[in-house]
Amino acid sequence: MAAEFELTDEMRAAVGVESEPWPVEITTTSVRAFARGVGYTDPKYYDLDAARAEGYDTLPAPPCYLGTPVFIPGKSDPTFSGPRNTGPSIRHGLKGLLDGGTEVVYERPLKAGDKLYMTSKISGLEVKESKGLGKMLVVTSEQTFTEQDSGDVVMRTFAQAIYY
Repeated sequence: MAAEFELTDEMRAAVGVESEPWPVEITTTSVRAFARGVGYTDPKYYDLDAARAEGYDTLPAPPCYLGTPVFIPGKSDPTFSGPRNTGPSIRHGLKGLLDGGTEVVYERPLKAGDKLYMTSKISGLEVKESKGLGKMLVVTSEQTFTEQDSGDVVMRTFAQAIYY
């Protein structure tokens, strides 16, 4: 439990610095795998004819599926597949971590065949205190997903990580 914790100038300097873009794909296989993994049974996530019967031109991405980062050997994070060390990080020294939640804002529905770029940035830092955990650092990050061809924004995510 951290009794004392303060933001440093180095931490503040990381706010707003955007990462390099990283390729993200949505494929028919990944749509089916995600839908199956979370227990969706609607045929539109598995069968092209069922999707077309509901007015889609291909399989729609299920709710909460944001695509799969393209794995690039030597450049990708071995656990999460996305970029490794392409954006700023916060060196804070706190050992505990809680997921503070994620909000997704869609500009249009996602679908199989989408090829996107994702960038990430730290958009906020806040020190809070908990009776049980002591001083905590709340890191808010924003990820922006754009179409690879047009550069149009298709969605944004806003996430919080709580370090203690």
